[in-house]
Formats: sequence, structure tokens, C-alpha cells
Amino acid sequence: MSEILVLYYSRGGSVANLARQIARGVESVDGARARLRSIPPVAVTTRTAAPPEPEDGAPYVSREDLDACAGLALGSPTRFGNMAAPVKHFLDGLGDVWASGGLVGRPAAVFTSTASMHGGQESTLLSMMVPLLHQGMLLLGIPYTEPALSSTRGGGTPYGASHVAGQNDDPTLDADERALAQALGRRLAITCRALEGRS
Repeated sequence: MSEILVLYYSRGGSVANLARQIARGVESVDGARARLRSIPPVAVTTRTAAPPEPEDGAPYVSREDLDACAGLALGSPTRFGNMAAPVKHFLDGLGDVWASGGLVGRPAAVFTSTASMHGGQESTLLSMMVPLLHQGMLLLGIPYTEPALSSTRGGGTPYGASHVAGQNDDPTLDADERALAQALGRRLAITCRALEGRS
């Protein structure tokens, strides 16, 4: 069984909804299973930023989740065209994984949500890819053979799945956003299975 880590930070629910759709795509592939995990918030001062486990949603990520994954889907809301601070903080803490080559050769994909159509979706996705490249991961996007990529009027890019939440921070994904998130999950799972020689 190929276990894909679907890891995200979400405040308004949009990124969490994308994560669930990516997980559906992963689990549509025989022999693949999604492991949903979240990234805890960070504090501006040295103190506990969150309880040991979230009150709802996916459990917080552990190092064991990272070690056990065959592939990774990483999600963050957009913050001024970049990933949110908790995601960057998490990635910054992976120096030992980088030094050991623990993620080298594993497939990865990224996803995000923005408040506006031109709110930095693509630059956020690209910023999330850079640390994954340093980890030696194999990055996947969404090819234009996915019909929804050409028809979407909301989120969805060749760099990864996305959602436009609007000024009211609506976490509801439209049909194209759901289809593209599922397609990204499927592609990630199929690639993991192929690399493990089991597809």
C-alpha cells in the first residue's frame, strides 16, 4: 500500500477542503491511501501556539508521518504571494531530513487558496516547490490534458490545485476546483505506485 501524506495548514477551511479532495483522488487509485495531517500554527512569541492535538480536522503532522510517506501533497493559504508562516516554519525544521536524504526521489505536489483571482496563487505554489526541490523530491503539477484546467473560472493551475475563496473567505470549492484537486491526487498516487514498481 502506497501511503501519500496530504499535509496542510488551513485557517478558513479552503485549504482543508482542497486537501480532502486531493485525498479522494489519491484513494481512487488501487493500492494507494491518503494520510491527512495538518501543520500547527506558530506563535509570535515563545509560547505554546496550539494544543497538542487540534480540536477538529486532521491530527498534527509527526516526523513518523513524513518518514512513512511514499509521496507528499503540501498545502498552504496564500500570504502576499507566498506560503503561510506555519508552513515555512515546518519546512525550515527539516534540516535533518535534508541531510539524510530522507525525501529524495519521492513525488510531491502543492496546493493553495487565495482571496482573489490574482492574489498570488501561482507564486505561492512556486515558493512551496523550492524547499521540496532542495529535499530532492520529484514535483508534479496538473497537465493540460485535464479538461478543467482550460475551463476553470476559479482556481486551478498547472503548478498545482488551488481555490479562489473571495473576499468573504468562502471555503466552498466549485466543480472545476474539486476535479483538479482530485486529478492532482490521482496523479500523485499513480506516480508513487509506478515508482514503487506496483502499478
